[in-house]
Amino acid sequence: MGSVRLQGFSLAGEENVIAAPELNVAFDVGRAPREVVAMDHVCLSHGHMDHAAGLAYYFSQRNFQDMPAGTVLVQNKLVGPIQDLMRVWARIEGHLSPHNVVGVDEDEDYEVRRGLVVRPFRVRHPGPTLGFSLIEVRKKLKPEYAELSGPQIVDLKRTGKEIEYRLEVPKVAFCGDTEAGPFLDHDHVRNAEVIILECTFFEPDHLDRARKGQHTHVQDLPAIMERLRNPHVVISHITRRTFMHEVKQTLQRMLKPVDLERITILMDRPRRTPPRVEKPASAPAGQDADRGESQATRDC
Repeated sequence: MGSVRLQGFSLAGEENVIAAPELNVAFDVGRAPREVVAMDHVCLSHGHMDHAAGLAYYFSQRNFQDMPAGTVLVQNKLVGPIQDLMRVWARIEGHLSPHNVVGVDEDEDYEVRRGLVVRPFRVRHPGPTLGFSLIEVRKKLKPEYAELSGPQIVDLKRTGKEIEYRLEVPKVAFCGDTEAGPFLDHDHVRNAEVIILECTFFEPDHLDRARKGQHTHVQDLPAIMERLRNPHVVISHITRRTFMHEVKQTLQRMLKPVDLERITILMDRPRRTPPRVEKPASAPAGQDADRGESQATRDC
């Protein structure tokens, strides 16, 4: 999507993990698939099992593969419990895996690398929970100095003159599990190149369940889309009970065409239909001449 590549798996209640490989950051850890183990940084939105089950495995696998200890960013209140978890696993495994757990809260930027920061923001979900924005930070020459030559700019820098300004370019905003809230109006959230939203509930009679669990219901999406300027909107955290064709039909019915064009459903995998093979005239009815397989079996 645009300049951002995402890899992920998301089924509400089972496993939720999304990686941005070129940015070296994962959002949530799920069961710690190998694609996430390779990421040096994990932004953990909250401690529910489908989002956090693979934490100890993430650290253990990086140690096993002779990789540096990864860094997990979490809301401050989760640092202690995660440290306890690692100590328990040390008793089970017989050694403590190197790990780095960093507690953060809203607007406490963490530098992933030069020119790229993670900015946490508060969302609305039970327990200690955060969303995260990945922001490129660039230095730009102030317009009033644009006509100066290179040597003149160097001379100004030597005098201590501030000739540059900070430019922030939000790349990805990951909202995690949450109902709609004020965070959607943060510039680094609504203006990110890609925003990742959950939409757990699609059934009309599940609106109360969405409200009680502080999740997003599909009925909330039209108002949410009105607030967002993101060119790419990724929908995640759909449950198994809602089939993909139902998701698409509901979105088409509820959203404006201009908003539909911005949406990608994370788990919408293109179905690959095997090519049909013409049977020789001599083949028995319903049977493949080469392998003796039934036509129905091969097409499945």
